[in-house]
Amino acid sequence: MDLYSRKIIAWTLSETLNVSCVIDTINKAKKHRELVSPVIIHSDRGSQYVSKEYKKATSKMVLSYSKKAYPWDNACIESFHAIIKREWINRFRIKNYRHAYILVFEYIGTFYNTIRIHSHCNYMSPNEFEKAYEKFKRISMSTAS
Repeated sequence: MDLYSRKIIAWTLSETLNVSCVIDTINKAKKHRELVSPVIIHSDRGSQYVSKEYKKATSKMVLSYSKKAYPWDNACIESFHAIIKREWINRFRIKNYRHAYILVFEYIGTFYNTIRIHSHCNYMSPNEFEKAYEKFKRISMSTAS
């Protein structure tokens, strides 16, 4: 999740907690965004996030970890998890992994990032908020010249 726009940049659904799932998600995020240093990546202290593979995949990023017993450090993504369950997942009887994947894909790609408004984003969707920022940036740069 990009904390500026609340946009879900990349995600991976997995039946296990393997580090490969985390690395896959990081690689997807790198592919979808032009990452300009310094990029801060925040995670909890799970074994996946302290592994050699994780540190290699995030070598050009600033790593931020939740403090022990500070659950609010991850409040934004935890809120997203609650929202996707409440607004979408809990409406279905999930048949299998493929069905779960399709539901997550539909929610993020066709609703959360594109339509769902966020008070943090001035009541725009994450995509609209990012477009407004890009427009503002272009206007600001052209008037500064």
